[in-house]
Amino acid sequence: MAAGNTSSNPLAQLGKMTELRQRLLFLVGALIVFRLGSFIPVPGVNPEAMTRMIEQGGGLMSMFNMFSGGALARFSLFALGVIPYISASIVVQMMGSVLPSWQQLKKEGQAGQRIMTKYTRWGTVGLSAFQAFGIAMALQKEGMSGGVPIVYDPGFGFIFASVIGLTAGSMFLMWLGEQMTERGVGNGISLIIFAGIVAGLPQALTQTFTMTSNGQLSAIKALIVIVIVLGVTAFVVFMESAQRRITVNYARRQGGANAYANQSSHLPLKINMSGVIPPIFASSLMLFPATASSWFSNASQLHWLQTITTVLTPGEPIYEIIMATLIIVFAFFYTAIVFNSQETADNLKRSGALIPGMRPGKATADYIDAVLTRLTGAGAIYLAAVCLIPDFMQSEWHVPFYFGGTSLLIVVVVAMDFRAQVAAHLYSHQYENLLKKASLRRN
Repeated sequence: MAAGNTSSNPLAQLGKMTELRQRLLFLVGALIVFRLGSFIPVPGVNPEAMTRMIEQGGGLMSMFNMFSGGALARFSLFALGVIPYISASIVVQMMGSVLPSWQQLKKEGQAGQRIMTKYTRWGTVGLSAFQAFGIAMALQKEGMSGGVPIVYDPGFGFIFASVIGLTAGSMFLMWLGEQMTERGVGNGISLIIFAGIVAGLPQALTQTFTMTSNGQLSAIKALIVIVIVLGVTAFVVFMESAQRRITVNYARRQGGANAYANQSSHLPLKINMSGVIPPIFASSLMLFPATASSWFSNASQLHWLQTITTVLTPGEPIYEIIMATLIIVFAFFYTAIVFNSQETADNLKRSGALIPGMRPGKATADYIDAVLTRLTGAGAIYLAAVCLIPDFMQSEWHVPFYFGGTSLLIVVVVAMDFRAQVAAHLYSHQYENLLKKASLRRN
């Protein structure tokens, strides 16, 4: 019985798979390079003052610091992380759905994809340089943090070094992510963000344990936090795995002397088609006033910005309402970009497939669009609920780490995708072994 269980479990054969083992080793090595690079500082910045400013300021900078694995607080070469690449990719996808010439590129297969990739890379260079310049200028204007200067020698030299260093670091991460996708397992860019977020968990858990030991956080509240974390994680896994399967029938086919009966399949539609893009967009917009206020707090003409920042503080009712609204709007918007109901209906028609009770063409597209609209509504509400939980926990219980929201979604989604990719490699290896054995038996 034990031998049978071992043979049926693909994980037991991991040691026999040279290719998968090499891919996993390359992935681990690439993540080590990412973590080492996050500790190489850009010249001219006081790391202690920079860290203090990030911790006290919060806002958009804290979110970027979390995604970069703390590299922004150290002002290292990888301080920008892969955010410029993700932003450029989103812009290229949006333009590819709007501009007719770019829509044609998407239909040209690999050749068109290479051109779109080139546009994404050039966009990454531009966004990286722009963000690096903005951060360098902001640090110079910030001046002091805790009585210590943030920038040792402000001026053109510091700005130039920051733009070159941060842009080069962001481009290296883009290249590293592409190599991880090609030679590793899973999506490299997602795994880099995953590693950056997970890198901050030990410190957050240590702070939580310290607060519990000192009495700042009661044991009952700590237990409730653990239960909520596990419950929300299970809920995210369930929702990310949930699908609405639309039945699709294929007409009878003739193959030589053999006639094949009608075949039935399904069209899977996820509840959350937009992924983690809506929370990222919404968080960036909501945190921008707080970040701008921290940068220009000494400017007397920006008192209105201070008022907006106070109103848009996490935990305030107006903040919660606007945040939920933005997430829902972006969920519908991005789903419309990544999924084209009319194109899906046309593909079904060309392959001889039809949805029972629906005429091919426009009727099928309208039906798919109606189903997708209901699914997106449920998925948008789910995203909004998950993203508002950390605000409640921080405002009410002062939990010292950003639980839930975008970070939790990224961690869970990337972990699920990585597990699926590893399982696919394992089952593919098993299938190849079966084919080899069958071929040997015939001979």
